Amino acid sequence: MPYDPGRHHRRSIRLRGYDYTSAGAYFITICAHRRECLFGEVVDGAMRLNVYGRVVDACWQAIPDHFPRVMLDVYVIMPNHVHGIIAIVDDPPVGARHASPLRPLSPRLDGVRGPAPGSLGAIIGSFKSAATRRINRLRGVSGLPVWQRNYYERIIRDDDELQLARAYVFNNPAAWPDDENHPDRLPG
Repeated sequence: MPYDPGRHHRRSIRLRGYDYTSAGAYFITICAHRRECLFGEVVDGAMRLNVYGRVVDACWQAIPDHFPRVMLDVYVIMPNHVHGIIAIVDDPPVGARHASPLRPLSPRLDGVRGPAPGSLGAIIGSFKSAATRRINRLRGVSGLPVWQRNYYERIIRDDDELQLARAYVFNNPAAWPDDENHPDRLPG
């Protein structure tokens, strides 16, 4: 079926007018397809990665290899989602800022749809694609979804927000029984 903007338009959850290629820190949550517990389990408040979780871990750690303007902060891979803090910097690897003032969106000059090169969307898309390919190779299938279509991001605007996000990531495994993504808490 060809693309029909009248039928296939999805409302963006991104901050309107914000340039997601700009330097700053971003809190990210990426959920597994149907919030299926694919990546391991929480045992005694600590995450134990399975083979798919180790793939996700390796792909996450490889992000700066593919995007030199990216510095990774804390992250955690949970049974069915990933939380992490990504910093896009002006001059890698020095000069990362933790505040993200609003900047006007840079228009795509090439007329191409999709995330701008080097943007947060391109970074997350590349990570999800790499992890999906490797996990599906292990499963012996192709085209099986691993991730939900979108991801959640929050722009971290100051050091207080950064410290709160870090604490949330760090404490996530211990809080797993009460997590909104826990299978016992998801709607039927």
